[in-house]
Amino acid sequence: MAARRRRRRLKKKTRRQLQGWGAVVALAAMVWVAGRWSVVWPLLVALLAAAVVGGAGWALLRAHRRAVGQDRAWRAMEEARARELSMAEVDALSWQEFETYVAELCRRDGCTKVIVSGKSGDLGADVVGYLADGRKLVVQVKKYAPHRSVSSQEMQRFVGTARLEHGADVALFVTTCRSFTKAALGLALRQDIVALHRDLLGSWVKGAHLETLIPLNGSGGGTKRRPSA
Repeated sequence: MAARRRRRRLKKKTRRQLQGWGAVVALAAMVWVAGRWSVVWPLLVALLAAAVVGGAGWALLRAHRRAVGQDRAWRAMEEARARELSMAEVDALSWQEFETYVAELCRRDGCTKVIVSGKSGDLGADVVGYLADGRKLVVQVKKYAPHRSVSSQEMQRFVGTARLEHGADVALFVTTCRSFTKAALGLALRQDIVALHRDLLGSWVKGAHLETLIPLNGSGGGTKRRPSA
């Protein structure tokens, strides 16, 4: 108990000494500044001006970054809205018309010898053609409601036929729904199947070239995802 009191007294004494030395240093600094005021005040004015300019610059930079961020967000919203307006026309197509429409998109982007199966039992090859560089393109087309997802079972069936049955160099799974299940997308990525969901299809419809969409494979906004199965 006594030792604790001694420690408290020592701490108080040390604190008083520090406060005293602090007051002495502050007083000495004031005397030094007063004696050299003609030299010091321009420096103080310069420091103050630099602080004001720096603060204003920082505020402008933050405002610029905020404006750029808001502009990017607005542009993204407008692009998404434009895609949906285009997709509304696609949604109005029958599944047969949608297959023909996808074939026309392929032709628009330089594919040759494009044919539409248009029948059941096509083993996943709804559209077949050749890219401009000669690679064989096999497309599975699924016209689903936007809220649906492509299941892993559907992806498995396409994986099993795209190359073994049809000899695809590029296998493309196109759907009007918004997503593939995690398992379906993981399988597509592992088996090198290009998965085009509604957003990427919307970009294709709006004029994006097929060759630029292939590397995005199932991603949104151009950022690659690599989910596990």
